[in-house]
Amino acid sequence: MKEGGYILSNLKAPQQKKRKRVGRGEASGHGKTAGRGTKGQLSRSGSRKRASFEGGQTPLIRRIPKRGFKNPCRKEYETVNVGILEKFDKGSVVDLKFLKEKRVIKKRLPIKILGDGELTKSFTIKAHKFSENAKKKIEKAGGKAEIVDWEKGHTINE
Repeated sequence: MKEGGYILSNLKAPQQKKRKRVGRGEASGHGKTAGRGTKGQLSRSGSRKRASFEGGQTPLIRRIPKRGFKNPCRKEYETVNVGILEKFDKGSVVDLKFLKEKRVIKKRLPIKILGDGELTKSFTIKAHKFSENAKKKIEKAGGKAEIVDWEKGHTINE
């Protein structure tokens, strides 16, 4: 019966530690200042501070030097190389919906076609931006590169 080292009938609940009751008179040992010490910000009621507070000293985030510039108007693009399009059927219309279905792109961002890889099949590619190299490769393979307006979703005639 003593295989596991414990016998069910001998088990007891663990002792519960009593909560410290502060500010209940001098005789309790936690009276007067209630364990807060004397004076200062920490002894006052409502003295909770945010984690980054440094006692009135200039906070670290304001002391460290700031470098560079983060453009708030920066446009992000989902990039697709022409080499990836080689595995699809010839003559397909490659657009946002097609690339999403084939799981080439993950995010819902404008698409930019880049010229990395080789392209031998002809496609009609509708994207929001093309690199010069990608445009040349698409047209060399006999395809068309159509620029699509992101806001409106239709083709822009150049």
